Amino acid sequence: MSDVADLAAFHTLGPDGVPAVVLGLQERYGTAQLVWRNELGGLTFRLGDGPYLKWSPRPAAPALDRERDALGWLAGRHPVPALLDHGADDHAQWLLTAPLPGEHAVGDRWRARRSEAIAAIAVGLRAVHALPVDVVPAHRAGESWAARTPTGLGPRPPLTDPVVVHGDACAPNTLVSGAGAWVGHVDLGDLGVGDRWADLAVASLSLDWNFGEGHQPELFRAYGIEPDPERIRYYRALWELES
Repeated sequence: MSDVADLAAFHTLGPDGVPAVVLGLQERYGTAQLVWRNELGGLTFRLGDGPYLKWSPRPAAPALDRERDALGWLAGRHPVPALLDHGADDHAQWLLTAPLPGEHAVGDRWRARRSEAIAAIAVGLRAVHALPVDVVPAHRAGESWAARTPTGLGPRPPLTDPVVVHGDACAPNTLVSGAGAWVGHVDLGDLGVGDRWADLAVASLSLDWNFGEGHQPELFRAYGIEPDPERIRYYRALWELES
């Protein structure tokens, strides 16, 4: 995604219509409203004023397996949606999760209160990075894109301070209360262990898309860190390659 105008495409259902599982859940929870469509055809719906349904076609569906597991690892340790149900068939997988309080940090309210939103994003990232790394099982810690070492990007910066990384730290995945406080995170399918700059590089870049250019230094100040150009370059390139 390279332009704010591109966001419109991610609020369009596409040619395939509403999945059957969503239609069935409407009877219980209320009318489904499309929230997001990702580049791989995955759909997120809000059901009435209740839960969210994430639906992902195969072969992209394994990302939902990882997200389901991450919600379990973080339950009671970090504010993430509670998993209500999940399922799969030959064509797709889905997750049903309870809503968290607050709203995405890039809604209309936060375009007018950008400094508060950016501060909340920084608080949330510090909270993720403060989790003990063993919250992610050791055999799963390297599954995030942030831990991969593809060829062609040059040497990976040395990892001297491993932390839990969100893995998709774009600004919309931070939830903010009406008072401007960070209240939780969503979209955790790439949770892992790695360099905090994997999150910071992506989060700061996403501010350009959502708020316009010029806000990246504010995020680094709010987080309490000096920009590291080498790591920012590396992890943005890796994210573009792996996402």
